[in-house]
Parts: sequence; C-alpha cells; structure tokens
Amino acid sequence: MGDLYQILKLWHIISFVFMSVPLFNLIVVNERALMGSSFNFGTDRYMENIIKHGAVRCYVFQLSVFISGILLLIYGPFGIQAIWNNYILLAKTLILFTLMGLLSYVHFSLQPKIESFFNNITPETKVPDNFLASVKPFRILRKRLATVCLFLVLTTIILGMQVYTPFSLSLNLILIGVTGLFAWRVNKTLILFGWV
Repeated sequence: MGDLYQILKLWHIISFVFMSVPLFNLIVVNERALMGSSFNFGTDRYMENIIKHGAVRCYVFQLSVFISGILLLIYGPFGIQAIWNNYILLAKTLILFTLMGLLSYVHFSLQPKIESFFNNITPETKVPDNFLASVKPFRILRKRLATVCLFLVLTTIILGMQVYTPFSLSLNLILIGVTGLFAWRVNKTLILFGWV
C-alpha cells in the first residue's frame, strides 16, 4: 500500500502543478498587450483559442487533484473524515471547489460572450474601430478572475505544504500576502524573468 500512496501523492502534486493555467493565460494576455491596441485577427484569434482550450485541460487537472486527494485520504493515515477534522484539508477542498466554480463561470458564461464577438470575423473582415473596445470589458473581467484563480492555486499549494505540520499563523499570513502580491504583479506586468 506504501507504493500506491506515494504514486497517488505524486499524481496529486503533478496535477496541481499543471493547474498553473491562470499564470500562463495572464502571461499570454500581457504578451498580447505588447502588440498594441489595434485588432489583429491572427493574434487575437490565437490568444482566444489558447485561453478557450485551456479550460478543458484545467478541468481535467482539477478533477485529477480532487480524485487523487480523496484517494490519498482513503489510503493514507488520515481517513476520509479528515476533510471535516483537518482545517487545512477542508480549506484546500473548499478552494478547489471555488476554482472549479470560477472556471465554470469563465468557460460557460464569460468565454462564450467573448467568442460571440469573433463568430463572424475572418482574416478578410473589416472590423469596426471600436471592436476591441467592445470586447475589452469581458477580457478585463476574465483577466481579473484568472488573477484570483492564480492566487487561490498558490494559496492551496501553501496549505498543501502544511497537511502534516502546520506553519505558524504569522508565516501563513506572510506567505499568502506574498502570493497575493505576486498574483497582482502577474496581472499588471509581463514577468519577463519569472519571479522578477
């Protein structure tokens, strides 16, 4: 049973690493901003395709995190009741469901609104001058939600490090504060050198 538990733990961690989609979507959006505010069919369509298709991948990774997490509880030392008895596991579970909810909102409500602007546009279409201005409010909201998701993913990783041994309250507040600053920075700037 020890090998199974280690494999489940690895699956859980790798799935969480792959949930870094919000970080890379924010990078893509900030890279697009470097190309100016005028509409470019190829660039804008490509960016929207990356973001739209990333949602399905993220669902798969979120489901993998959920299933592997449940199996870790069942086959590990805590038991399934630990979801209710261990505040860290409860917080991680609630954050995961929040992430699933935010992704569902973006994928099923917000992204279709953005896509509706692109439905009848081809590379040859003459788009109105205010085209991107019309799409912008929806893109801004999606970017803000991606920032929240990035913050929640990083916070969950911080909590995940504490399943066996909790950090002090002050260290948690500092780490979660730094996480918030990093998510805000990724939203506002193109992080050319990773952390910096």
